[in-house]
Amino acid sequence: MIFDTHCHLNSEELYSRIDEVLSDARKVGVDKFLVVGWDKASSLLAIKLAHQYEGIYAAIGFHPTDIDGVTEEDFQEVMNHINDSKVVAVGEIGLDYHWVKDPAQRQKQKEWFIKQIKFANEHKKPISIHNREAFEDCLKILKEYPPLYSGVMHCYSGSVELLKDVLNLGLYIGLDGPLTFTNAKTPKEVCECVPLERLLVETDSPYLAPHPLRGTVNEPKNIALVIDEITRIKGISKKHILDVIYENSCKVFHV
Repeated sequence: MIFDTHCHLNSEELYSRIDEVLSDARKVGVDKFLVVGWDKASSLLAIKLAHQYEGIYAAIGFHPTDIDGVTEEDFQEVMNHINDSKVVAVGEIGLDYHWVKDPAQRQKQKEWFIKQIKFANEHKKPISIHNREAFEDCLKILKEYPPLYSGVMHCYSGSVELLKDVLNLGLYIGLDGPLTFTNAKTPKEVCECVPLERLLVETDSPYLAPHPLRGTVNEPKNIALVIDEITRIKGISKKHILDVIYENSCKVFHV
């Protein structure tokens, strides 16, 4: 059994053929999916999908590059669903300095990140963290406003040296397609060093397709390639890896 703990079945590329995507994923053993929102519409669609299909759960929240124009009413409309039985996390939330260079906009990202961490803590939910080229500020915020109910550093992009700080916060490490890239030295080192008991697997589909599918539309079925690479790097049995990571996934998201 496999739990894809970060996918966007609510994206146009996958939602338009959702039944086929789910069928193909289940053929390789994926039986649970966390569909992650990035704005109001995608969060509400994630909830809808979670109620339509067995094995789907929803994370709701506002991505750092999608906060422009978001009102308090928008926030409340989404977060009013936090106690829905299929809503298991707040996400994806965090910081993105790759696309945003303006200091004022970066400050706004920080404010929204803190707001959503606090909300998750108040409602006893884990968080799914987006962190791109903002590791120092992201860690600073997480240390000042620690996620009390755990969560995952989605598509971990930090160094081995920073791994300890993330693990000390009680967070899990999400590994995705970039782990399989032939030039991915740091992700492979991270995979080798992180305790298996703190690993989650994700696809971030339709993004970040693994090697040798890089550049194509990613799907949850491709998580098998990520697991194969973890197995190769860790040098232990695939069955053990599958069992432990599945247990981790169900534990952190309480499903």
